[in-house]
Parts: sequence; structure tokens; C-alpha cells
Amino acid sequence: MRILITGSSGLIGSALTSFLAARGHEILPIIRARDKIPAHAIPWNPSAGTLPLEALEGADAVIHLAGENIAGGRWTADRKHRILESRRRGTSLLVDSLSRLSAPPRVLISASAIGYYGNRGEEVLKENSSPGQGFLADVCREWEEAAGPAAQKGIRLVMARTGLVLSSAGGVLSRIVLPYRMGLGGRIGNGRQYMSWIALDDLTRAIYHAIQKEDITGPMNAVAPRPVTNLEFTETLGRVLSRPMLFPLPAAAARLLLGEMADALLLASARVEPASLLNSGFRFQYPDLDSALRHALKSGK
Repeated sequence: MRILITGSSGLIGSALTSFLAARGHEILPIIRARDKIPAHAIPWNPSAGTLPLEALEGADAVIHLAGENIAGGRWTADRKHRILESRRRGTSLLVDSLSRLSAPPRVLISASAIGYYGNRGEEVLKENSSPGQGFLADVCREWEEAAGPAAQKGIRLVMARTGLVLSSAGGVLSRIVLPYRMGLGGRIGNGRQYMSWIALDDLTRAIYHAIQKEDITGPMNAVAPRPVTNLEFTETLGRVLSRPMLFPLPAAAARLLLGEMADALLLASARVEPASLLNSGFRFQYPDLDSALRHALKSGK
């Protein structure tokens, strides 16, 4: 297949590019326009609304991952605006461009996140669960709405609501592993909040699975089938690292350090089930947290 990818230089995009190329597919990254870009890449500028239509022709599938890093800094008003607009503008430009092609791609996999559900305690959340409250929920809802017109144009649309991605090559795990190795980790807040996670290898396989399975449409929870509480997560990580977890981070301290972002990313509870993936026959290589952490920390992925 000829597959176009936005956000190809990020953690997920890099892994997907390698995974798909190893299976013989032609990968064309869509990257921000600048003076010099690789010969095989497609330049775009979401802020200016530019994306060359002719370069998109002939694509079988498109994977859209691009967006401002949500955890890249404190959520000032300006940063929140950039987080939202980077997703809304980029997605709208991409979808509008694909819809104008003489032969649109068969499928668009557009990224979203389990932040869509907000803070829901112990409620089991499936793809048909209602959206939650708060900034992240609003961002995810508008992100998905911007992708919606693709389905109206006959492109099969899959919105991958991704959970915490486990990889030592980037993301949250790579940031916390050093202090945890030093025995400086512990539960966050009361530790009862649910964390829905997925191994990076399973995420790349899940996205590839969604490209191939014609019956997968609409939202798809990209999480492992066994969410855990924050206390379970820290205890498991401590066991994998053979380190004690003796230094809990109180909720007030987390809010002092990170502001509003602490409530959304560290203290919110989302007990998410990958119903769409399981119903389509997808099998996880790392369905439990212990095996996923051991693989990520041993392989460097």
C-alpha cells in the first residue's frame, strides 16, 4: 500500500513508519514545509492552509497523528490555544484536501485520545460512551468533529482514541523511569484513579489492523484490555525495576507542579475498554501491564 503519515517524526509515527516499511509498504511522510524536505516527503502548512493535492493522489491509506504536544509544558492560555488549533486546523485541512481528490484513499486513521471521556472514576468506558468534561475532552471532541467530513465523502474513518503509550523511547514512561529506578517513585494522589495504557508495539499493530479491517469504523479505543489503578501501575513498575515505591506525590503537589494539566493527565480516572479492537479479532501481544513494562524497558521501545 501507499500510506501517507502526518506526525511521522513523533514516538508513534516513527514506530509506525518502521513497522509499515518493514512490511513492504510505501510510506510518504507529510511534514511541515521548510526550505529542505526529503524527496519522498509531502510538505504542508496547516497554519497557512497549504497542502499540495497532486502529492496526495494514489494513496491507499492516511494516518493522521500531527498535533501540538499536550504534555510539552504548562497549560497557559496560549498553549491551550495552540494545542486545540493545531488539531482542528491540521485535521480540517487534511480532510478537505483528501475529499477533493479524484480517487480518495480508502481509509483515514485519525488520532484522538481517551481524554475524550474526561474523569469518570470506575465507570467502564467503551467507544459509545458519552464525552466527558474539561479541556482535554473538548479538544478530543473537536478533533474528532474535524475528521468527521471524511466519512461523509465515502472515506472509511477510524478515530484512534489512544491511552498512555508505554515506551522507554519517549512519552511518559521515558520521563519517569530514571527517578523510579532510583526508588523515588510512588503513587500519585490517592492512587485510585484508573490508567488505560497500551504497549507501543501493540499500538502500531492496532493501527495496521484498523487499516486492514473494513468493518472497523468510527471511534476505536487504542488501549490494552486490562486498565489498572495508579497504585497498581506504580507497584508493578517498582516490581519490574526491583525498586521500592516510597515517595507518593500528593494531588496538591502535582497541581502545584503542573497546574491544570495535573488534573487531566495524572489525577483523572479513565477505565477504558478496547471493545472495537476485541470485537474485530485483534489480539494483544502485551495484554497485561507486567509483560508490557518488561518488554518496553528491556527492548528500549
